[in-house]
Amino acid sequence: MTTEQILLLMGAGVTAFFLAALLGKVMIPELHKLHFGQTIREEGPAWHQKKQGTPTMGGLIFIFSATVVTTLALLLSQAFLSEKVLSGSTNALVKLFGALFLALGCGLIGFTDDYIKVVKKRNLGLTAMQKLGAQILVACGYALSTYFAGAGMLYVPFCGYVDFGIWYIPFCVFVILAMSNATNLTDGVDGLCTAVSFTAVLPFIAIAGALKMFGIGVLSVSFAGALAGFLLWNLHPARVFMGDTGSLFIGALLTGIAFALNQPFLLIPIGIVYICENLSVILQVGYFKLTHGKRLFKMSPLHHHFELCGWSENTIVAVFTLVTLLGSAAALLLFFA
Repeated sequence: MTTEQILLLMGAGVTAFFLAALLGKVMIPELHKLHFGQTIREEGPAWHQKKQGTPTMGGLIFIFSATVVTTLALLLSQAFLSEKVLSGSTNALVKLFGALFLALGCGLIGFTDDYIKVVKKRNLGLTAMQKLGAQILVACGYALSTYFAGAGMLYVPFCGYVDFGIWYIPFCVFVILAMSNATNLTDGVDGLCTAVSFTAVLPFIAIAGALKMFGIGVLSVSFAGALAGFLLWNLHPARVFMGDTGSLFIGALLTGIAFALNQPFLLIPIGIVYICENLSVILQVGYFKLTHGKRLFKMSPLHHHFELCGWSENTIVAVFTLVTLLGSAAALLLFFA
């Protein structure tokens, strides 16, 4: 990358950080006034009940910040830099904006779910089938648009690039659904999903730079900066929760970025925390049914198990973030090997 591109990337990250931090200061009191408070479910740890009424739907803070800064940075690059991202190939543009619109679509599903919970006072929000159906529609839209724009060749570690052909579409839909729901499950401790996701996007910034995919680099850096700014308000004791609005957006955008770079298999080491959180729920339910009432974990998802083992919320965030950092390092080794 050129010096001008690096400076623009740095500017985008810093701008997204300060914009998210400022929006948090402005929006949190407004969310309080609107009574957009989180309802804490009784199934969770008992001490979480004191978080009742903490504003939710805070994901709007980093969604707005990342989207606005990405748009402005791309326009600036188009006007002043030699590489015109917006004048690139159809395939590159569909991958870039497809990732963003995929995330915005999933974020809208999460927003609808949160709105029903906090405004309509239906604690469970959308039904499981309603949410899944909407996610499938958005995921299919993304998979089909990128496939017909020329996507399908994906990097498989130790095998090189493999042409998935028509199987790209169901594979893509599956990964989107798995990741967006896994990030949703991870959002159960103050700052956890935000810190883990900030760490998870960092290797994609490096990979975008190595592949000279400047547009994806802008999107990734803006996303990371916005998450860092939001984390100021989301760390324990959290003054705002991201809600499904934020968690579904995060999972979808990470997946969209991975597919845009043709590296979805690197989500396995990078997203190891998400995978473990998801697996803990599946294993808990399966074990409970097989043993007629016994539990494999003290509580699921996995972060609640460690809470009941006596870990503080900040300890869980630190350890899970470190695990993500190690997974990200492993992903970079796989990519650059």
